[in-house]
Amino acid sequence: MFKFPTSGLRAIFFGATVLMGASVQAAIPIQQWTLANGAKVYLAATNALPIVDVQADFDAGSRRDPAAQAGLANVTATMVEKGIRASGGDPAMDQNALGEAWADLGANFDVSAGGERTSFTLRTLAQPALLDKAVRLAARQIGEPAFPADVWGRERERLNAAIKEANTKPATVTEKAFAQAVYGTHPYGVETTEATLAQIDVATMRKRYEQLIVPCRAKISIVGAVTRPQAEDIAKTLLSRLPSSASCPELPAVPEVEPLAAAKETRIPFDSAQAHVLIGQPGYRRADPDHFALNLGNYVLGGGGFVSRLTEQVREKRGLTYSIYSGFSPGLQAGAFRIGFQTRPDQAEEAVRVSREVLAKFVAEGPTEAELKAAKDNLIGGFPLLLDSNRKLLGNVANIAWYDLPLDYLETWTARMNAVTVADVKGAFARKLQPERMVTVIVGAKQP
Repeated sequence: MFKFPTSGLRAIFFGATVLMGASVQAAIPIQQWTLANGAKVYLAATNALPIVDVQADFDAGSRRDPAAQAGLANVTATMVEKGIRASGGDPAMDQNALGEAWADLGANFDVSAGGERTSFTLRTLAQPALLDKAVRLAARQIGEPAFPADVWGRERERLNAAIKEANTKPATVTEKAFAQAVYGTHPYGVETTEATLAQIDVATMRKRYEQLIVPCRAKISIVGAVTRPQAEDIAKTLLSRLPSSASCPELPAVPEVEPLAAAKETRIPFDSAQAHVLIGQPGYRRADPDHFALNLGNYVLGGGGFVSRLTEQVREKRGLTYSIYSGFSPGLQAGAFRIGFQTRPDQAEEAVRVSREVLAKFVAEGPTEAELKAAKDNLIGGFPLLLDSNRKLLGNVANIAWYDLPLDYLETWTARMNAVTVADVKGAFARKLQPERMVTVIVGAKQP
């Protein structure tokens, strides 16, 4: 990824927290509309910085990978950055030529794939001439990726080496075992291996790209110094090199994550100085109305660092670990809840027992009034820091777009957090978590 080369530009980007903070306090309104091609556009216009940030999201994450080709979403996103083909009189450009072109514009363009979406992100100065050139170059990368076969051959070898090295680390082994135990055969739990990469070629990438990266399924988020007419032009231009279609058939439904029927425990021998432990289960979907209560409750349980119950009981009182955390990862399907820590191999059994006890007590009783107030004070007090730059604001707008959240979500966030009661937290945790049916993965501990 190209980085802005001049110290002057860096000063503009990173020295404007006060300006952005003022904009956050003013609750920047989000506008939303739909283009004729079906793409949905979300705009948060702010003149705090002379920058425009854009993110185009498509339902093309790894949850849509065939199991035998796990990793397809990620490698396809990687290969989009490796060159563009000639088209309409415009010359082909390899990766080096693209890098130089972006450097000349003083702009960034990235492609990434997560579990749910493939994202194209553009950052450029708002100066009209530069903005227009950057958007048109981004449109070529989105609409005309070359997928060079020779580059994919080298990239696959690099990924194979990275997989081999990662599998020598206990943290990787723990994560993979946990995902498989929690999700089973659901796409959230599928693992990218050397074997699945061997089943992927550039023809497979092109076919997937043509099926999933289509204008009618785009969600485009725009933040920065632009007007609505400018934003509309940006969105149209970004998608202009993709093939148009008269229809937009629904994608096949991704199955829901199945709840666990019983507790599971996986123990994996590993020669490591620390035992790695994960405890958890499927959690909740992002659209769940318990979202705010679960976030506040998790802060008390294990998301609040040194003020959380898990840290107090497992680290402070017993010295069983240096750090311990809990957290939810909600998505379009139920992402996992987890408790994670490392400990001395001979202390793993006790640390697991205490962690389970703390969790069970919290699910049964919920937080105290004082704990809930402290959680609110911390999270609400830190909320402006989640929006104090164009890039952070873009991430929030893109999440509103992706999860179909209300357009006033950021404006009402504080009020909704303040409205949560102890009873709300207790009820939410009782509905979502079943401590007696959780997965426990222990890697590297001495056998009992």
